[in-house]
Amino acid sequence: MTATPSRPAAIATEQIRNARTVVTEWRFPPGAETGWHTHGHDYVVVPTTGGELLLETPEGERRVPLAPGQSYTRPVGTAHNVINPTGQEVAFIEIEFL
Repeated sequence: MTATPSRPAAIATEQIRNARTVVTEWRFPPGAETGWHTHGHDYVVVPTTGGELLLETPEGERRVPLAPGQSYTRPVGTAHNVINPTGQEVAFIEIEFL
């Protein structure tokens, strides 16, 4: 995952890694992005802040509202660039199933 020169990189802090799961906290300062990537595992996202994310996907852009504690899941193979288009930090916990 590589951020574009015009955007700062989102901050990933791995919290747990074992034979079954990887748990990562993602923090997005205003304007930050993950860079384009494809998920190699099924995963769950647990928002820890409210806000909105902009997803660049092969099918086009879409905006996703976040509410603290309202989890969602995505399958292996999901490809996107995740961007914080807001003026406030956005954060979530990502749980990957290995």
